[in-house]
Amino acid sequence: MNVAEFVGSALAELGVGHAFGVVGSGNFHVTNALRAAGVPFVAARHEGGAATMADAWARTTGRPAVLTVHQGCGLTNAMTGIAEAAKSRTPLLVLAAETGAAAVRSNFRIDQNALATAVGAVAERVHTPASAAADVVRAFRTAVEQRRTVVLNLPLDVQAAPAPDGPLPAVPALAPVRPDSGAVAELAAVIAAAERPVFVAGRGARSAGRELRALGTVSGALLATSAVAHGLFAGDPWALGISGGFATPLAAELIRDADLVVGWGCALNMWTTRHGTLLGPDTRVVQVDLDADAIGAHRPVDLGVLGDVGATASDLLAVLTPRTGYRTDAVRAAIADRGRWRDVPHDDLTGAGGIDPRTLSTGLDDVLPRERTVAVDSGNFMGYPSAYLSVPDEAGFCFTQAFQSIGLGLATAIGAALARPDRLPVAALGDGGALMAAAELETVVRLGLPMVVVVYDDRGYGAEVHHFPDADHTTVTFPDLDLAVVGRGYGFEAVTVRTAPDLKGVADWVAGPRRAPLLVHAPIASDGGSWWLSEAFRGH
Repeated sequence: MNVAEFVGSALAELGVGHAFGVVGSGNFHVTNALRAAGVPFVAARHEGGAATMADAWARTTGRPAVLTVHQGCGLTNAMTGIAEAAKSRTPLLVLAAETGAAAVRSNFRIDQNALATAVGAVAERVHTPASAAADVVRAFRTAVEQRRTVVLNLPLDVQAAPAPDGPLPAVPALAPVRPDSGAVAELAAVIAAAERPVFVAGRGARSAGRELRALGTVSGALLATSAVAHGLFAGDPWALGISGGFATPLAAELIRDADLVVGWGCALNMWTTRHGTLLGPDTRVVQVDLDADAIGAHRPVDLGVLGDVGATASDLLAVLTPRTGYRTDAVRAAIADRGRWRDVPHDDLTGAGGIDPRTLSTGLDDVLPRERTVAVDSGNFMGYPSAYLSVPDEAGFCFTQAFQSIGLGLATAIGAALARPDRLPVAALGDGGALMAAAELETVVRLGLPMVVVVYDDRGYGAEVHHFPDADHTTVTFPDLDLAVVGRGYGFEAVTVRTAPDLKGVADWVAGPRRAPLLVHAPIASDGGSWWLSEAFRGH
C-alpha cells in the first residue's frame, strides 16, 4: 500500500461520509482508495461545484465530507466553494494533490498553504510516509472537533511512497462542553426576570432543537432562527421563522418588543438583527456559544455563556420553573394569523414581464411535497424561496451564503439531495447563478436525482439593477433566454411559468412518474428591489 492508498483507507476508517471531486492524475489514486474503502464518490463537472456539494452534504448530515482535487488548478477552481465552507465552519476535508518538493518548475506549483489560509481554511500536509497516520488523524480531528475546513495537501512524491504498517491512533469522540454552573445560574436569573424573551437559534444550535423547544416552553420564550438554522422550530405554534432581513412584519415587531434576546449558537450579526434595528434600546442581549471569540463579536452583549447549546439548555431546564413570558393567547393568535409571509397580502405584479415572485413562491409551496430540501442561491430573488417555501426541519434548508457568492445553489441542492434521498430536493436559483453553474445540470441527470430546479429569471443581476436604479445597466442585464430549452438539453423535463395557472405543469410532474428532474423557468416581474435588499446593501 502506498501513501495515497493509505490516506483514502484511513479517512474511511475514521468515518468520513461522502466524497466529491473532479479527478485528475494527482488525486486519482487517493480517490480510488476512498471508493475501495466504501466511501461513496460523486464526480462533479467542476471543482467549484464539487466543493459546494461536499459542503452541503456535511451541513445536512452533520458528518464530515471529503473534497478531492488535482494539484494547482484543481484547487484554485474549488476555492470559492472552499471559502464558503470555511466561513461557515463546515467540517470538510479537502484532499489536494500537491507538486513534489523538488518540482520547483512544475506548471502546477503554487503556494497551496497560503491559498487555503487566505480564505480561512486550515492548511495541513502529509509530510512524510512515516508521519502519514499522524498527519491524517490531525487533519480529521481539526475538521470534526473544531468544525473547520481543512486542506490536506498530498505531495505527489509522498503519495507514491510505501506507507508504513500499523494501526491508526484512536480518535475518541469528545463530550459536549458544559457551561460553568455560575454562568448557568446567572442566565437562569436573566430569563426568569424577562417578560418577553425571544430565543434566536443559529448554526451552532442546529442539533439542539429539542432542548431549545423544551426550554422555550418552560421560559415562555418565542422561537426564531438565523437563516442557516431555518426550519429548526418548524411546526411550533410559538415559532417566528427567520430573524433578520427575511423576517415577517410580525416577527420583526415581536422581536423588537422583546425585553430579552438570547442568541443560541448565533452570531447576532447585521443580517440576523437588521443592523441592530431588531434589538430594542432596552433589550438585554445574551449569547451562548462554544467559541469565546464569537461572543460579542458583532455587538455588545449583557451576558456571554461559553458552552455547548444543547448542554446549556439542558442545565437551564433543571433550574427554571415554568412561566408564561411572551406566550400569551394574543401572541399565539397573531402568529397563527400573520406568522408566515404568505399570510401578508400583496398586490400581484404578474404581467407582461412575468410572474410575481411572491405568487410563484406561494404556488410552489402549495404544489411541492411537504417533505422537501430547499437550497437557495444568492441574488435579488433569494428572499422569496427562503421566506415562502416551508421546510420540515433544519435539514430541509441549506443556505450556502456566508461568502455571498452567486452560482452555489445548484451544487448545494445536489449535496443536500444525496444527504437526504428521502426528500424532494428543490434548487431555487436566479438566472445568473443558474447559468454560472449550468454544467452541474448534467450531474443531476446522471445521478438520477428527482430534483426541481426553479429559476427566478429577471434577465440580469437584479441586486445591482435595483441597487443602482438610475445608472446604466448595460453591464448587468441580458437578453431573454429560454432556460427551459437549456434544461431539456441536459435531460430535464421543463416547464415555463409566467402566470399562476402555468404552475399546473409543476403539479403534473409532482403527480408522477418523475422520470427526469424538472426545470421550472419562471420569468419574474420586477419587484423594484426585494424587501430585504436595501437592508443587505447597507452591509456593503
